Amino acid sequence: MNKSELVDAMASHSGLSKADSKRALDSLTTSVEGALKKGDKVSLVGFGSFSISKRAARTGRNPQTGKEIKIAAKNVVKFKAGADLSGKVN
Repeated sequence: MNKSELVDAMASHSGLSKADSKRALDSLTTSVEGALKKGDKVSLVGFGSFSISKRAARTGRNPQTGKEIKIAAKNVVKFKAGADLSGKVN
């Protein structure tokens, strides 16, 4: 499912217009991004939680040449599905 299909599904389930559903989805993603940038964890009970994990700098290899390269440290987003979501897909 892509973003436009999700907006269509949200509009049909909620009774909102597609434009309102798109604004709601954009607002959700912006809010989650802002919270994660601040280092907060976002928990949606029954759905799951988003958090930031720090990945340390490390040394890797270029698979074509075998030469060592340095991979910089970075933050990565993690999602852990909630019990309700996990139960509904199994």
